[in-house]
Amino acid sequence: MPLSRRDLLSLAARASGVGLVGLTSPIDRLLAQAVKPSVAPGKEKLIVRSARPPDYETPVALLDSWITPIEHFYVRSHLPAPGGVEAATWTLSIDGEVNAQTTLTLDDLRKMPSATITSTLECAGNGRAFFEPPVAGIQWMKGAIGTARWTGVRLSDVLKRAGVKSTGRFVTMNGADRALGTMPDFVRQVPMDKAMHADTILAYEMNGQPIPALHGFPLRAIIPGWEGAYSVKWLTSLRVIDKEFDGFWVATGYRYPTKRVAPGSAVDPKDMAPLMGLAVKSLDGTIKKIEERGGRICVPKMAIPRVGWLAYAEDPQGNVFGIVEPDSKA
Repeated sequence: MPLSRRDLLSLAARASGVGLVGLTSPIDRLLAQAVKPSVAPGKEKLIVRSARPPDYETPVALLDSWITPIEHFYVRSHLPAPGGVEAATWTLSIDGEVNAQTTLTLDDLRKMPSATITSTLECAGNGRAFFEPPVAGIQWMKGAIGTARWTGVRLSDVLKRAGVKSTGRFVTMNGADRALGTMPDFVRQVPMDKAMHADTILAYEMNGQPIPALHGFPLRAIIPGWEGAYSVKWLTSLRVIDKEFDGFWVATGYRYPTKRVAPGSAVDPKDMAPLMGLAVKSLDGTIKKIEERGGRICVPKMAIPRVGWLAYAEDPQGNVFGIVEPDSKA
């Protein structure tokens, strides 16, 4: 449909509006198609936070099962997803502080002893939309989280195959996704003790099927208990190094102040530490005993293990309490 100058001006004016409800004219329908974010097939029920690179959030209503179905599992990508990755030609290289530089195919990995773990991945920025004051970044609400069964090989077995030297302290992980322009490549690292942990795996299956492209086909790292960005997708390279990696996503990104600072203030690098594990944000369970002490509602310590405090809780009758803390004497 050819557009007149008046149509173009109308399109621009409408594009600056806040809604598309009730648009029925041809120009309105064209506008709706132009501004509607695209979503990858199979992810139509997710919220598009970014179309490129793909960042999709799971609506909370879909987080209703222990194992998150693949079609409901959130997607986080730092760089555009790579295209044309073929299992038959894909390889994983292991080099650096190792006795023998090693290259493995997917068939090589499948011939090694397998391990299956159930692990929850959560983006470090989950809940960012609720921060006060606002913080830059993907404005996730509550759905950048999901739990899956991952099957693959233990990272420790792969490293042992190459032979880690005594000088090896960290393992960097890089994938097939490539940075655009001056963007830094997405390279992450884990310390050797975490790399050698029995639950740290390189997964080629997700919920019993080959990992889909958006989730890292054909291989991704799974680093249980640590924020999701450690679980690098489309994995192609492991490098054992003798000191911390100095790339952006290790030296600058995903770090936090080790002491309180005013929002927005500059922090000396020496006062920053890498973000690893994520704090528990909520817990679903049964409160066995509730007591009021000095204006605070106390519950038995064992009812909320490893949690220092809760923002609220409900008693068996459904009453909501605003301040809840463990009973130190329970």
